[in-house]
Amino acid sequence: MPGPATSARWLITGAGGMLGRDLRTVLAESGETAVVAATRADLDITDPVEVRDAVAGADIVLNAAAWTDVDGAETDEQSATAINGHAVRLLAYTAGKRLIHVSTDYVFDGSATTPIPEDTPHAPLSAYGRGKAAGERAVLESGGYVVRTAWLYGAHGPNFVRTMLTLAATRDTLDVVDDQQGPPTWSYALARQLVALARAAASGDAAPGAYHGTAAGSTTWFGLARAVFEEAGLDPRRIRPTTSDRFPRPARRPAYSVLSHGRWSGTGVDPLPHWRAQLTAAMPLFLP
Repeated sequence: MPGPATSARWLITGAGGMLGRDLRTVLAESGETAVVAATRADLDITDPVEVRDAVAGADIVLNAAAWTDVDGAETDEQSATAINGHAVRLLAYTAGKRLIHVSTDYVFDGSATTPIPEDTPHAPLSAYGRGKAAGERAVLESGGYVVRTAWLYGAHGPNFVRTMLTLAATRDTLDVVDDQQGPPTWSYALARQLVALARAAASGDAAPGAYHGTAAGSTTWFGLARAVFEEAGLDPRRIRPTTSDRFPRPARRPAYSVLSHGRWSGTGVDPLPHWRAQLTAAMPLFLP
């Protein structure tokens, strides 16, 4: 577990989403009782008065709220940026160094061929990425913490692992892209890391700035799909490799989303385990 309970007052924004629900679980498991878990219905993070009042009662703010419709952002960038950029700025300027904000690999262009360092300049390919980059800048300017993640899946809500298992029940074979590289990351493992970072930040052991909260190692979506089938006792040969141009999408995806983890050194917070070990640990949540 990520350390013993504290006397801190915690605020989770986006507490109804996949990561938000896992954050609630991790805090409960570690004995934290002073937790406000704010869903979209509880807290409008675009409202300055609501944000001011919510943040005033918190020692630690974990922001898991986000516009996550990557393709939808291409046709409604204003709305996406209102949540991923402007609202994050409001949280950042209100919470300052108390804020730990979850961001994404989409702030980069995917042109790298080796793990991407934390201080790499932003180069987003999409409206979604531009909004997330704007939010990051505000958090970093205000002295808070940014934790970028990628290829997230978990027990709550739609995600790639659940989709593969659902399709397995109705299709003999599945074509899955094999030309995008990334680190499949279990949302529960990330939640534990975020809570551990918050405690390290409160004790002065973790400096503000950008961190990367992704699994060790990497694979392609094709590789992940085969691993899901193997873990579920299904024939992985039912998964066939294909290329991204077979599945055109409104928003461009980074071809390479492998992030480096050097900034965890010295914080007392461990980098996340290898993606396959995480998948093995998570799979019972997806199976009957």
